[in-house]
Amino acid sequence: MIDAHFHIWQLSRGDYGWLTSAMGSIHRDVSLHDWRRVSAPCGVTAGVVVQAAPTEAETRFLLQQAEHAPDVLGVVGWADMLAPDAPARIAALAAHPKLKALRPMLQDNPDPDWILQGALDPAFESMLECDLAFDALVRPVHLPRIRALAQRHPALRVVVDHGAKPDIASAQWQPWAEDLAALASAPQVVCKWSGLWNEAAVQAPVSALAPCMRHVLDCFGPERVMWGSDWPVLERAGGYAAWHSAAMGMLSRQQRLQVLDGVARRVYRL
Repeated sequence: MIDAHFHIWQLSRGDYGWLTSAMGSIHRDVSLHDWRRVSAPCGVTAGVVVQAAPTEAETRFLLQQAEHAPDVLGVVGWADMLAPDAPARIAALAAHPKLKALRPMLQDNPDPDWILQGALDPAFESMLECDLAFDALVRPVHLPRIRALAQRHPALRVVVDHGAKPDIASAQWQPWAEDLAALASAPQVVCKWSGLWNEAAVQAPVSALAPCMRHVLDCFGPERVMWGSDWPVLERAGGYAAWHSAAMGMLSRQQRLQVLDGVARRVYRL
């Protein structure tokens, strides 16, 4: 089983702008050993580590950590996609065999149309040449934009993180549900079951996520859904084992082979 979305960080690196003491217990150093300690009891044997800071230094840090870790199958990193030399920067990072995708932190950008600007085309062309996927860290407002992006770049493998962060706490089903279904019509787009618990009300049980989980599965099918923990951010809502169990309980044995292994291997070229 593969955890397709987890994080590690070292606070002393100093580029995690969002990770302050206000984040409570996750404001601490987190290592691969820490992730193994919570994931292994669930039968998870491998993972994909995802950037948590918008710097190339963060990407290089993750690649360095992954280099001698056989259970870290890939890294989702960050690059300055608007840099004049963006294609060369991306190619240099992609020279490391464990770089599998890039992720601009779109959820933090005040302009939801940012990702559609033509100035990004050279970066996307470089990603395609390097066989990298694109992780979309987005909110519901971005879904029509990601659909337009997928139509513009039909060969680009797109991974929607955290189900596009539906507002579960406020029960805002629409337009998220309709826009997610529309995005699923793009065949190269997949969606992660990850991060959903953090969008629910404080102390909400994991069962509160079931309608959104089911909608993601109905839209994309098990052949285009991958499971990720979003640990340790997950800790702010609930536990690793409970989230893993919720996913397992919704899937047949055959579906588990896809959602907890096969989709990540195919999309991230693991």
